[in-house]
Amino acid sequence: MRLDKYLKLSRIMKRRKTAKDLVQLGRVEINGRLAKPSSEVKKGDILFLQLKNCHLTIRVSCLGENIKNNEAVSIYTVLKEERKDIKKSNDML
Repeated sequence: MRLDKYLKLSRIMKRRKTAKDLVQLGRVEINGRLAKPSSEVKKGDILFLQLKNCHLTIRVSCLGENIKNNEAVSIYTVLKEERKDIKKSNDML
């Protein structure tokens, strides 16, 4: 399955276009290598995503074409999640 499609079906990204843009920016790796939107995702692959406020490492548990909302979290396992704190400037207080 294509990477951009997997990110959409797993509900990690809301839209396939957004997933494609993130990958094209070089912010997604598959098994330690930079990915392309068309890169194939297989069961057992490790994905590393650099999101806006979070670095996320997941393992692909399964693939499927018709994933329901309540089943989306079951197709991957979160291995590591690092949240970034957004510091507010004193000028804004």
